[in-house]
Amino acid sequence: MARADLETLREEVARLERGSSPAAAARFTTGSQAMDAALGGGIARGALHEIFAEGIADEPAAAAFAVALALRAPGRRPILWVRQDFVGLEMGEIYAPGLAELGLSPDRLILVRARDGPAVLRAGEEAARCPPLGAVIVEPWGNPKALDLAASRRLSLAAARSGLPLFMVRAGGTPTPSAAATRWSIRAAPSRPQLADAPGHPCFTADLLRDRAGAAGRGWTVEWNRDRLAFTDIQGDRAALSRRLVSVAAGGPGDPPEGRSGQRHAG
Repeated sequence: MARADLETLREEVARLERGSSPAAAARFTTGSQAMDAALGGGIARGALHEIFAEGIADEPAAAAFAVALALRAPGRRPILWVRQDFVGLEMGEIYAPGLAELGLSPDRLILVRARDGPAVLRAGEEAARCPPLGAVIVEPWGNPKALDLAASRRLSLAAARSGLPLFMVRAGGTPTPSAAATRWSIRAAPSRPQLADAPGHPCFTADLLRDRAGAAGRGWTVEWNRDRLAFTDIQGDRAALSRRLVSVAAGGPGDPPEGRSGQRHAG
């Protein structure tokens, strides 16, 4: 790479990390008034966002939260999900009925299976450069060596150039230095009762661990409405079901035990 090109790349990355990139400045709302206000209007479109589970049992909820955010992206363009094979072995494979419960139609999902962490990152970076997509989800397992600060900068830059939101679900991972615009910790929350005590909509407790716009350190409990494809805020004094909420994974820890298939899981 020529020196001039390298300097241009460094300047573009610096603008992205300062939040001054025009693509990164564009936002879309989550539907939650509280979250949107704290985030300066919503989720940055041309940016990388990291999503962690608070605990191993919350991994499906973290994936569901990423899917919900991807569904909020403008338009009804395809969502591409790059998933490492080992995630399926550890957490269960993607469960189509669970995705339908979140409002994701199968004809909008492009699923890419990757052998290892580096393959996930390569496929994710290529996908993030594709403006016809609506959003990209990447899901490596754990803390692959290839996922360093430089790799996250490449992903952020690819998203900024295309204007696509890129969500990285860190299944089995722990936080490391990253160029992500936001970092979230997600856990499943009890759903609110519906008529006849029917299971309610999936609910999440979302803690914002990092935000380049300055809203880090705050948390919300929100409900996902699949009909409106929007999050809504939950007031703390409302009654809640004691049951957990449909899993996006099958054959993993997010699945309901045998004989309790009527229960729904958030994530």
